[in-house]
Formats: sequence, C-alpha cells, structure tokens
Amino acid sequence: MNEQGILHVPDSKYCFPLDTHRLVLRLRMDRKDHPEKVEVVYESKYVIHEKQQTIAMEKKYEDRLFAYYEVVLSLADVRLAYVFRIWENGKGFYFSEDGLSETYNFSLGYYNFFQLPYINAVDVHEETGWMRQAVFYEIFVDRFFSGGDAAQKEHVSLEWGAKPKPKGFAGGDLSGIICKLDYLKDLGINAIYLTPVFCSVSNHKYDIFDYHTIDAHFGTNEEFKELVDKAHEKGIRIVLDAVFNHCSEFFPQFQDVLRQGKKSPYFDWFLIDGEKPDSTNLNYEVFAFCSYMPKLNTSNSKVQEFLIDIAVSWIQKYDIDGWRLDVSDEISHDFWRLFRKKVKAAKKDCVIIGENWHDANNFLQGDQYDSIMNYAFTKACLDYYAFEVFRAQDFAWKLNHLLMRNTVQVNHMMMNLLDSHDTDRFYTSVHQNKDRVLSAMAVMCMYVGAPCIYYGTEIPLEGGYDPDNRRCFDWDASHWDSAYRTILQKLLRLRMEEPVRKGDIRISADKELFILSRMLHDTEIVLLANQSGTDIDISLEGKILVENHFSVTAAPEQRAVRGTLASDGFVVVQGYYGALLKIL
Repeated sequence: MNEQGILHVPDSKYCFPLDTHRLVLRLRMDRKDHPEKVEVVYESKYVIHEKQQTIAMEKKYEDRLFAYYEVVLSLADVRLAYVFRIWENGKGFYFSEDGLSETYNFSLGYYNFFQLPYINAVDVHEETGWMRQAVFYEIFVDRFFSGGDAAQKEHVSLEWGAKPKPKGFAGGDLSGIICKLDYLKDLGINAIYLTPVFCSVSNHKYDIFDYHTIDAHFGTNEEFKELVDKAHEKGIRIVLDAVFNHCSEFFPQFQDVLRQGKKSPYFDWFLIDGEKPDSTNLNYEVFAFCSYMPKLNTSNSKVQEFLIDIAVSWIQKYDIDGWRLDVSDEISHDFWRLFRKKVKAAKKDCVIIGENWHDANNFLQGDQYDSIMNYAFTKACLDYYAFEVFRAQDFAWKLNHLLMRNTVQVNHMMMNLLDSHDTDRFYTSVHQNKDRVLSAMAVMCMYVGAPCIYYGTEIPLEGGYDPDNRRCFDWDASHWDSAYRTILQKLLRLRMEEPVRKGDIRISADKELFILSRMLHDTEIVLLANQSGTDIDISLEGKILVENHFSVTAAPEQRAVRGTLASDGFVVVQGYYGALLKIL
C-alpha cells in the first residue's frame, strides 16, 4: 500500500456537508492499490472513545494517478469524529491525522482523529436548483440577430455575414434576441448567457463606462426588461456578464482622475503609480496590457459598494437570474464574499459563475461563486477530439479528475462548454468534423453540470480565434445541416432525463470505447463514444435515445440489440442498471 498516495483533508472537497445532517467524505488512494475494502469508523467526537459506527466506502472515480473512495454520512449528532480503515490481505490499517497505522487507540482519539466539529447551516453550499436542468446558450449580442434592418443603423460597419473585424459592428440587438426566443426554446435552451450589454464604445462591451444603462447599440433598459419578462414566460433564464475587474477609460470616475490626478476623490478607485494616469508609459494597472481598460481597485470600500449596488439593482429592477463574473480570479476573495452575501440576499437562486480558466477550488467553498465556466472540461474535449493526445482511457481519467476538484454541489452548477467568444470554435478545432462535434456534445450533455453552447454551434458556425470566432449567425435555414441539428436537439433534451439531472456518474473506458454512465435508482443511461479510428461491435440492452453512426446488425432477443459503432460515432442507451453493454 502506497501511504504517500493516501490523502484526506477535513472541511474541504474531501469532507463537505450537503445539508445540516448529511456530509460527503472522500479518501484518495494510489490507483494501483487494490484494497479489499475501505471503511469510515465514526461517531460523535464526544463518544467515539466509547463506541464507533462503521460504514463502507465505494470506489467511485479513477484518474491517471489515484482512486477516490466516497460515502455519504447521515448524522443525528453532527459533531463528527472519524478515521478510515483500509483492509489489505485480511488486515485492517487505520488512517488518521497521524497517517497510516496498524492499530488505533480511540480512547486518545481526540489528539488525532479527523473531525468536522459542527455543521453550521450558513456553511452549507446550497445549490441553485435550476442549474441541474439548465441548458445554456451564449450570445455575443452584436452578431446574433437584429430586430430591425441592421444596414440602416448608423453605427453598423460590418455587413451581416462578412468576416468580422476587431472593431466592426454588425447590428445585433436585444430586440433580435426577443424575436428568436421561440427558436431558442425549440432548440432546447432554457438559459441565456449574454456577453456585456452596458454602455461601451466597443462591439464586445467589455470596456464599460455606464453600468446602469443598456448600450444604445443594443436597445434600451425597457427592451431589456421586455427580454427578461418574455424569456421568463417561456421558461428561459437570463444571466448577465459582470465586468468588475476593469472599466472603460471613458468611465466618468476615471475621466475625473485624468483631469485632477491625486486631487480627484476617485484617485483610489484605481491602482496608479504616480500623480495621475499616463497611458503612454502605462503607470496604472489595466486588464491585460490594454491602456483603455483601467483596473478597478476592488479592495476600496467605495468601489465595492458601487459595484455591488450595480449587481443588486439589475436583480431588483429587472429580475435577472445570474451573473457571470469576467476576469474573476484577478479580484480579491474579500470582494466576492461581500458580493455573494448581497446578491443572494436580493435573489437566493441567482447563480454566480466565475470566469476562472483553472482550478478555482479556493473560490468555490460556498462563500464566493457557485461555479465557474469549466474551461478545463473544454481542454479535455479538445485533447480527445481535436488534438488527439488523449485516448479513451486518458479522457475518462481526466473527466474523473475534474469532478474531484470540487464538491458535489459545485459540480452540479458548473457551466460546461466546448467553446466561447474567447476561444476558437470547436467545429473549427476539429477541422469541420460534425460527427466529432456531436460526440463531444453528447459527453457535455451527459456530464455533471450545465451544458453551454455558443451561438451558432447548431448550424454549425465556423471561426478561429478572436475576432473570427464572433461571426454573424447565418439565418438562412437552407444553409443549415438539418440532420446534424436534429441530433444536437436530441442531445440537449437529454438534460430532461432524471438520471442525467440527478443520478450518480461513472466514467471509464474499455477497448478504446469511452463509457459515461448516469444511474438513478434502477435506471441507467449510458453514453458510448468511439474515437478509436476503427469500428467497434457491441451488444446493447435497452432503448436507444440518440445515436450517430451506430448501425444495428441484429436484434437476437426482445431487449438486446447488436450493432457496430463507427469511429467518430456515439450512442446513448437507457436501460436497467448493470445490464446494458457488452463489447464483442
């Protein structure tokens, strides 16, 4: 047994409450170790010296290096003390704060048992419930649809459908989104993430000078209210983009600092090395290296008050359903803790999604964000489907590893995506292979968390890096691939299946076949994806929900189907747990 591979950390992603009486315990071990069983020995910390309870743990996840054992404890007394017992060759070894030992003295356990001293209700990370069935659609507003004649708008400088330029305006607006709400609902969308909509001189609006007003290019505050109301009538949520790390150089407070320097009451709203901002020598902090996007000092209490008031006012006045937080990892934990308290007080089920491209566990303890845009999931899919550096087993290990980065609640609220306004289009990354897009979409829709598709994926729309990834939506339906779009719709509707929303997940690989299973009670839904380069013959038992390039060769029994899954193909099957798949 590799003791160095064993890890448990109390009050962390390895030990966290689901509610005030249930908590999850996880133990990490070397993947190459194969214990006969792993148990938790536990009781109230005030009586564990006299008596103990024992419960078996289940090995639920494996990544490249480790296996992860998990159990949910239901407690009457939530003042928990516990150790682990690992059985090997018929002998039990204990694992406590002192590490691995052959024996354990419970009478002195108060020195070295693991503990969760008390489950305080305020420390429970409550799920934003609607995220379990959310299917997001990201809209880059200027390029989606114009509610009027875009060519007649004075600011438009880009012909609709022409290759985008960094500073071109195509004329998309909020009224255009209102016009297409029925289209989105029919597609299977029930949540919209809008890139910024507030006053800005750019087409992307990430340099904002007025946070309380909808940019005139997109419409009015009244039109935004109409969008939210009509979306809600159709069961569609609206999430806005919060650009609080930085602002526009035309932000009135920054303009005042440019005029008055240190005499300005807003001087400390920014991070300036000198008497006044100097854009030539760039003596003030900015987003990236953009002199026109000065960084806000979010440690300043007046800046905090200003920004949090913006967040709350759009909830109270317009009933939005969430905030996506731009460049959120460059803003302090202190600010986000204040932000969360105020936002959740205004609307408890307002989701908070950070833009953190990397492991964000420190932001996801239940006191800051609810989740993040899951770009690590994006990269895993690129490694499997585009770059081909992953085989099926590597892909399975990576997706399991990502689940172990965070708690159950956070995983359920993740925004999973294949691409966005900040990446190459996935369709372009896989060299316009629609089958691979659909297979990756199947993984995303079956995985834990909310899938998010970038506008135009359903056509599909091409695009390299910014600004090419921000092309105009082609609304000429004669250009669409209807068969591809139909399969995509079926995949999005998988989110309505209860095992996919609520079930356990198992991810593995067998003979170059990637296998992702969701299980609830006695029902199992299984995704099989083949990126091996060759056909794979399989036997299935159950109902095929959606497939691409799966050819049925025989149905020898009432419920069994034999078939061939082509490379780049996938199949999703619903049946009874444990009786679904045989690889022939």
